[in-house]
Amino acid sequence: MNLSDYIKMANSADRKAMETAEYKWSKVAKPLNSLGILEKAVIKIAGIQGNPNIDISKKAVVIMCGDNGVVEEGVTQSPNEVTAIVTENFAKGQTSVCHMAQVAGADIFPYDLGVARDLTEKGVINKKIAYGTNNMTKTAAMTRQQAEKAVLTGIEAVKNLKDKGYNLIATGEMGIGNTTTSSAIAAVLLNIDAEDVTGRGAGLSSEGLVRKINAIKKAIEINKPDSNDGMDVLSKLGGYDIAGMTGVFIGGAVYRIPILVDGIISSVAALTAYNIEPKTKDFMLASHISKEPAGKMIMEKLQLSPFMDCGMCLGEGTGAVAIMPILDMAAKVYSEMSTFEEIKVEQYQPLK
Repeated sequence: MNLSDYIKMANSADRKAMETAEYKWSKVAKPLNSLGILEKAVIKIAGIQGNPNIDISKKAVVIMCGDNGVVEEGVTQSPNEVTAIVTENFAKGQTSVCHMAQVAGADIFPYDLGVARDLTEKGVINKKIAYGTNNMTKTAAMTRQQAEKAVLTGIEAVKNLKDKGYNLIATGEMGIGNTTTSSAIAAVLLNIDAEDVTGRGAGLSSEGLVRKINAIKKAIEINKPDSNDGMDVLSKLGGYDIAGMTGVFIGGAVYRIPILVDGIISSVAALTAYNIEPKTKDFMLASHISKEPAGKMIMEKLQLSPFMDCGMCLGEGTGAVAIMPILDMAAKVYSEMSTFEEIKVEQYQPLK
C-alpha cells in the first residue's frame, strides 16, 4: 500500500469506550478525579484500543536512526560517526534507554533508516534508504519518495509489533544533527522564527547555536517548504529518523495502538503526523516536556498533557519509557481496585 492508502485507514478514538472508562473510574473507591491526568490517560487508551478493558502489558520502544547532512554546517558538538556507534549499542543493550526499558519491561527495536555506514550488529533492523540525508542548507534533505518510504517503514513497524501482541509503543531516535532538523520543521509548522524554537541540543556552544540558527534559516529560504503539506516540509527539512517516527504515529491511528511521544525530535514527528492526518492526535500520549524551546509549543499545539517536566534532553525514547511504569500503576488501580459498592462505602459525588 502507499501512504495515501494508510492515511485513509486512520481511525478516530472510540468515544463509547472512553465514556465507559470514565464511568468506571467514577466507581473506583477513591476521590473523584484524584489521579488527574493518569485517569485521563487510561480513558484515552480505552478510546485508542476501542475497549474499556485496557491492556498495555506488552511494551516496545521503536528507535529510528539516521544521519543528517546538515552536520557539515558545524551545528553539532559530536561528529556523525556517533550515530552508527549508538545505533549498534541499542542492539547490544548498552544505552540509557536500554537500561530504562529493562526496568519498564519494554523491548527495544532499533531501525537503521539512514545511518551513514553499514551496520553489522545483530538486532539492528536494516531498512536503510540512504547513507544519511543531503545537507538541507544546499538542497532538499530527501526526495519526497525517500521521505514517504521512511514514513511507510514506521507504519509497517507498528503493524509488525501489533501482530506480535505489543499494545504500547514508545518512540525514540538517534541521529546526530536531529535537533537542527527538528527545529527547522517546528519553525515551519508552527510558523515561528527559527530563533524562538532552536535550542542547544546536546550541549552546543553559543557560537554553535548561531551557526545552527543560521543553517535553519538558510534551509527554509532555499527549500521554501509548504507548511500546509507535512510531507513537503518533512522531505525538505527533516531526517530519516523523524520520517520513520512520523510513520509510527500514523501507524498508531491505523492499528489502534497508543504511541508515546518522547522529546523534541519525537514531538516534531508527532506534529508532522498531525499535519498529514489530524486523527493521529487521538492516538498520542505525551511523556515529558523537552528542554528544547519548541517542546512546550508543540505540546500546546497538539493539546497534549505531558506527565513530567524533568528538564530532560537525552532522546533515544528515554522520556517515553520513563512514564511506562506510571501508566502501569494507573492501569492497575483502574483495573483491580475495589468499587465503592464492593467496600460498602457511599460513593463520592461531583461538586456542584
